[in-house]
Amino acid sequence: MSEPAGLDLKPALEAMLMVVDEPATEEHLARLLERPRRQIADALRELADEYTAQGRGFELRFVAGGWRFYTRAAYAPAVERLVLDGQTARLTQAALETLAVVAYRQPVSRSRVSAVRGVNCDGVMRTLLQRGLVEEAGTEPETGAILYRTTNYFLERMGLRGLDELPELAPFLPEAEAIEAETQEGVPSFDPDAPDVSGGQDADD
Repeated sequence: MSEPAGLDLKPALEAMLMVVDEPATEEHLARLLERPRRQIADALRELADEYTAQGRGFELRFVAGGWRFYTRAAYAPAVERLVLDGQTARLTQAALETLAVVAYRQPVSRSRVSAVRGVNCDGVMRTLLQRGLVEEAGTEPETGAILYRTTNYFLERMGLRGLDELPELAPFLPEAEAIEAETQEGVPSFDPDAPDVSGGQDADD
């Protein structure tokens, strides 16, 4: 059996990235292959450029702090026909809206998310937690409420290197200030432990 340091670098990286479940960091790959991190980084970028130049149906991308293979966007119709034709469970509109609130307001409590959306979001938040898209991030000093933030898995699924790559909301929310004032004053906060008397409850997907 060959030692890792004796393997051809680019094929070894390709083989390893074919089986990872999450983006692999340059440091981790360098340790496993017993190579300098800079050598690993250069090889990964060269591979990414080669795949693009060749017009391959997949690409190698740096996302959420690591490298992973992704299908190329131009071939999305073919991929969608394979995996989205009733074979995968997609998030509901309520879950997507809740996830967006967490992404842009994090760290944020469930009661705050509910206030922004105007409905109780407990069930949807449980779904997002179970799917690994959000996680607990400590407690709010004033109230002791649990705070939530998005995960690295969220970045990976969104194809983002970090939260700073989230698009600006201003172009899509021309009435952002009015909306903010309404959520602070016109919509009551929800206590997750209090009974729901309004009837406003998202269906858990």
